[in-house]
Parts: sequence; C-alpha cells; structure tokens
Amino acid sequence: MTSSTLDAPTASAPAAPPAGPAAPKNSRSRVILASLVGTTIEFYDFYAYATAAVLVFPALFFPTGNATTGLLASFAVFGAAMIARPIGAVVFGHFGDKHGRKATLVASLLTMGIATFLIGVLPTHDQIGWVAALLLLVLRLAQGFALGGEWSGAALVATENAPKGKRAWYGTFPQLGAPIGFIIANVLFLVINAVSGGSEGAFLEWGWRVPFLFSAVMVVVGLWVRLKLVESEAFSKASTQGAIRKVPLGVVFRHHWKELILGTFFMLATYVLFYLMTNFTLTWGTKPATAEAAAAAAEAKGAAFDAAAFVPGGGFAYTDFVLMQIVGVVFFGIFTLLSGPIADAIGRRRLLIWVTGGIIAFGLLFNVFLMPALDPKFSGALVQAFLVFGFMLMGATFGPMGALLPELFPTNVRYTGSAIAYNVSSILGAAVAPLIALALWEAAGSPWLVGVYLAVMGVLTLISLIVSKETKDVDYEAAGVASAK
Repeated sequence: MTSSTLDAPTASAPAAPPAGPAAPKNSRSRVILASLVGTTIEFYDFYAYATAAVLVFPALFFPTGNATTGLLASFAVFGAAMIARPIGAVVFGHFGDKHGRKATLVASLLTMGIATFLIGVLPTHDQIGWVAALLLLVLRLAQGFALGGEWSGAALVATENAPKGKRAWYGTFPQLGAPIGFIIANVLFLVINAVSGGSEGAFLEWGWRVPFLFSAVMVVVGLWVRLKLVESEAFSKASTQGAIRKVPLGVVFRHHWKELILGTFFMLATYVLFYLMTNFTLTWGTKPATAEAAAAAAEAKGAAFDAAAFVPGGGFAYTDFVLMQIVGVVFFGIFTLLSGPIADAIGRRRLLIWVTGGIIAFGLLFNVFLMPALDPKFSGALVQAFLVFGFMLMGATFGPMGALLPELFPTNVRYTGSAIAYNVSSILGAAVAPLIALALWEAAGSPWLVGVYLAVMGVLTLISLIVSKETKDVDYEAAGVASAK
C-alpha cells in the first residue's frame, strides 16, 4: 500500500456548513463520569482477577495436582490479556479515529462488561473439565482486547472536551479510575470474606463470583452515560475539513513513529511502579518473615518446606496488608488529582522529570523501608510509609499521562497513537514486571534488587522526557487539520 493511499482522506472534504446554532457540548459532569467509569472498571477487573488468580482459579480451573503448576497456569491466563491489548488498541484506535470516540467507547465498554460478567458465571473444571479453562482464557482475551481501546478513548473524551488551560486536569479523570477500582475491588473482597466468616469453602463455592457479577452494575451506568455523549469539537472539525484517514495505523507508523516510541517510554516507569506497588508488595508483604513461620505455615497446609530456598517477606496477615495498601491508594487518588493543575501550570514535561527523579530515588531506597525489623510496630510503620510514598509518586506520574500521551498525536490519529503507546508500554512494563521482580527478590534474598530494577526503568523514562518537547500548548483542533495538508 502506498503512502498516498495511507494518507488519503476517506472522502473529499465537504463544503463548510452554513452558520447555525452552536453545536451541543458535553457537560463537565458527563465528561468526568464517562471518562472515569471505564478505567474504574478496567482496574477493578485487574484487581478482582489478580486476587482470584491467586486464591481461586488454580483450584477451580487448573487442578493439576501441583499448587505451583496450577498457580502458574492461572497467571499465564491472566497475562494473556496483555497480548490482546495492543490488538485492541489497533482495532479500537482505527474505528475511533475514523468514526468517532463515542461509538468506539460504547463498544469497548460493552465488550469488557460482557466478558467480565461471564467470568462470574463460568462452570468450573469439576463441571465441564478442561473446557472451563479454555473459556476462561477466551474471556480473558476478550477483556484484554476491549481494554486495549478503553483507556485512550476515555482520555480523549476528557481532554478533547476540556476548557482551555485545563487539559491536564481533565486528563486526570480517567486516571482516577485506578485508585477507585483498587479500593472497590479490595473492599468488596474483604466484605465477602467477612460475610462468609472467613470460610475458604464458601469463598470457593460462591464468594469469588460476586466481584465479577457486580461489575455489571458499573457497566450499565457507564453505558448510560456514554450513550449521551456528543462528539468533541476537535474530532468534528477534523471530520468536517477532510482530515480523517483511511488507515490511521499507517499514518502513525509513517509520520509519528518518534512520538510512538517516546510515549511508550514515558509510561514505562509508571507501569513498573504500579505493578510493584500492587502485585509485588502484596506477595512480599503476606509472605512469612522467618523460616520458622514459613515452616509452620507449610505444615498447616500439609506441604513440604525447603529451608534452603526460603526468602523472607513482610510477615503481615492478608487482611492487614490489604488495608495498608488501601491507605496508600487513598494518597494515589489525591496525588492523581493534584498532578493535573500542576501540569497545567508548569507543564507536563517539567513535572514528570521531577517525579521520575523521585521514582528513581524511591527505587534505590527499597531496603530502607523493607528491611527486616525486630519490632513489628516499627516494621509496620516503615512499610506503611513505603506504601504511602510509592502511591504518592504513582499518582503524580500517572495523572499527567491522561493528557500527555494524546497530546503527542494529531486529532485524526490521536486515538490510535495514544492507544498503541499506552498498551505497548504495558507489555514492556506491566507484563514482565511481576516475573522480573520475583526473580530479583529470590536472587538477592531481599527486595533491594527490585528497587534497582525500578530505578533503571525510571532512568529510561527520564531520558525520554529529557529529549522530548513540552506539549501543554498543543492546539487539539489545529493539530488534526494541519496534518491533513
């Protein structure tokens, strides 16, 4: 396919419409809710599945007879969504840049909602054998496919409807879905655990299904709000002036490949920090702190204990540590919102350079916070401080991304470009971070190498920010039209 074909508009530019009443605009409340609900469901689903992948799925869908093998199979299905996300980014980005944000966002949310709800009603291995695991894989792939287009569409709804000078602040609305989703999912699991009296049998029988079924409520609310949206002025203007492209993906790779690479590395440290603060810390925090405690736990479960392979953890009870994480996530939400006005005032690049420097320093201080301590209260205070600081940095780096990544691309390929950058970075950062972190933790016998890994990823992000240009003054509407000439 020639470049002229890739760059050609789908139709000749129509004549300018006659002057008439002003086009309808989305209200601020509708923009906030429409951009927030999808990402809330996205992260809610991640936390719900991640918890079930550890506590439930190995027994119900992968009963291999070996606990480790079953857990690995469960996490393999969990990771399959990362493969589907870039595919979803291309497909939903294509339709979002050609036919508008509204219909594409409705489709992505509906796909995600149906897949999540169906997981909650899946028969188990005892009922239909290996087909249960296959169906779980298919639904997980469907979730990943839908999520590939969800974030960028939500970010575009927020930023393309933002008042002048407030684009970064509006861009924090979809980002706020991460802490809200975390809190909803984990509080729900704690409530289910309390209602079932801590019974493992009740949780395996019905408790694990509740979070997946509950997601249907949020999906219905999200669809109701998104169906009332009108297209942004930026997209409508690009469409009216003939800037829409036949193959947005080709235009992105041909003309905006530098921005694609920069956007991918902008998000790298953010993704690694996010998965370390959620997945890794939960694994470390709930692992016994001494070999004696680990041996006792293994004996209670009737499992073998290898003292030579033991690596100490935090030694916290699951419920206690989840509550500590929730406290940290509150700061995640606060700093996500605070980052928007600051990024609008001083620029996204300047803010993120400082925050990324903080992430690098935080990584190098892992052992200060997570070192073994004889006094449980002192150790608990250090770990709580670690969670608070880490999630503060997470909010400060994640918040501006809702505006920064879309600002890298013109209107006619903005959905495709921002979606690919966001989701490719999820593979480089999110998909491999838990595996790398566990390997480094076991190799070092403590988390200090995990912190070094985070610092290295921070350096890569810092370099990408230093060589980039500020985007806060990009004109969203002019960008799409200019690129058509």
